[in-house]
Amino acid sequence: MIKTKNQNNKWIKLICGASNEDIIAIEDLCAIYTAAGVDYIDVAAEESIVHAAKKGIEWAKAIFKNNPGLMISISDGNDIHFRKAKFDPINCPPDCPRPCEKVCPTSAIDNFGVKESKCYGCGRCINSCPLNQIYEYEYNLSKDDLSLTLQKIKPDAVEIHTEINRIDAFKKVADILKSSETKLEKISISCGLNQSMKKLQQPKDLLKALWERYEILNELNIPLIWQLDGRPMSGDLSPTTSRDTVKLFESIGSDLPPGLIQLAGGTNEKTHEFLNSNNLPDGIAFGSSARKIMQPHIEFANKNNKRLYEYPERMALAIKKAQKFLEPWKMSQLK
Repeated sequence: MIKTKNQNNKWIKLICGASNEDIIAIEDLCAIYTAAGVDYIDVAAEESIVHAAKKGIEWAKAIFKNNPGLMISISDGNDIHFRKAKFDPINCPPDCPRPCEKVCPTSAIDNFGVKESKCYGCGRCINSCPLNQIYEYEYNLSKDDLSLTLQKIKPDAVEIHTEINRIDAFKKVADILKSSETKLEKISISCGLNQSMKKLQQPKDLLKALWERYEILNELNIPLIWQLDGRPMSGDLSPTTSRDTVKLFESIGSDLPPGLIQLAGGTNEKTHEFLNSNNLPDGIAFGSSARKIMQPHIEFANKNNKRLYEYPERMALAIKKAQKFLEPWKMSQLK
């Protein structure tokens, strides 16, 4: 069972990445942020990844007594969170300054191309290539047999990534959840405004879509989380990426269906500064920003073929940094 937290504290989730299968990094991230006190950890829907996450959680649980729930990310269609990047290094000119390698937050790019296991699909390298050689491809680990995946993994919660116009596909995913014998503590619905559409979507369109999904899921009698995705996978770019997320929350937050409201997409250590203390969400999800500040520690251990917690002093520093990162959301009132 998940520990009872102070009602004044904000709900916090660590996003490891729906297409991230860097098992070593995932284990370390889960250990660090479990120790720091997150409430849930969201990982890709694949057994080996879930196993790595559980190992990290168990390590921290034994010492710090924290016990976050484990959530898996699934999708009802093509989604920016379920992709990876690829290119053929043969096509790279010898004198290329390799901007792709410089912007990659997980050190997934080297002279041999993109290391698939380390890429989580942020897309930063795609726009950096001066020759437009890098492309993205779908990488959805839960696509083939969701029912079987649920039976094997038995997650505490699931997050359904959806888009405004995919109501029929969402119903199919909901039907699988209904027929599944998996006992879920929470269902999170992640959706935002798809600005790639020819006709720009408006907050009122998103609000309508979320109420439609509430009607579909309500009969399950499982607590819901409405995750407002402002600027997907951009939280480590700049402090101001939070503005789109906060703006979306302020626009429709008070009219959302019953459930927890969680901010995501562009969230980072500065997000709380953009919020009005009289109008706060129930919680927040951190992905790339939480990962970026731990990357140097994880890379150090990885180069020595070890887990970070095998280096007690470095692990202690990483946990302290994570606690400071989460501190504004653990306080009784945001500044």
